[in-house]
Amino acid sequence: MPTPLTASPLATEIILIRHGETDWNRELRFQGHIDVPLNDMGHEQARRLGLRMAGEMVQHLVSSDLMRAQQTAAPAAQQLSLPVVTRAALREQNFGLVEGMRADEIQNLHPRAWEQWLEFREDHAMPEGENARDFHARIIGALGDIAALHAGQRVLVVTHGGVLDMVWRTANGLSLSGPRRSDIPNAGFNRIRIADAAAPTGIEILDWADIRHLDDMPAQPTYDQTRHLPDLPKR
Repeated sequence: MPTPLTASPLATEIILIRHGETDWNRELRFQGHIDVPLNDMGHEQARRLGLRMAGEMVQHLVSSDLMRAQQTAAPAAQQLSLPVVTRAALREQNFGLVEGMRADEIQNLHPRAWEQWLEFREDHAMPEGENARDFHARIIGALGDIAALHAGQRVLVVTHGGVLDMVWRTANGLSLSGPRRSDIPNAGFNRIRIADAAAPTGIEILDWADIRHLDDMPAQPTYDQTRHLPDLPKR
């Protein structure tokens, strides 16, 4: 059953969706701002997500302007009879010169950048890319704008894995440094509440990484950042 909206007139509920699978997800490539389309698996995930949205009281649908996000949003938009509003501010983190590369290719072509990447510092960026601190500011600002525009309503937002990581860290009071620790499946269903658009860092997680609508589909490709750090303590 859909979660009821809070009684506060300032609160905005956001259903956050990571885009469906692409061939580059399957190959564990850094996609960033490159406009990669969904593969067949991703289109099926998007179709199932659209069916999952039946019964949700959603007033607006906002998507990253990248193709993989818009393609994921399309079946839900049809189900909800809503137009898709695109925002470039909801794009994935910009990885600069290494976009389109796998980890081994980055290690061979940009060894120093790869060494620095494994430090997972919030002030580090890939060459000509965006660091985590600037990425976080962009994403939280974009979500704050959406919350301000749609106070007291429910909004479906289709975006990217790194975006959801920034939301998870913010909601749990975690540092922007360190590898990703949250589960962020392609086309997973996540629900958050922003109590006040004037303070968008006040994010409450209501549901996270729900993939019931993807039952019986093949296992997803997973880029586990911690696998490069075997001695990293779990927390």
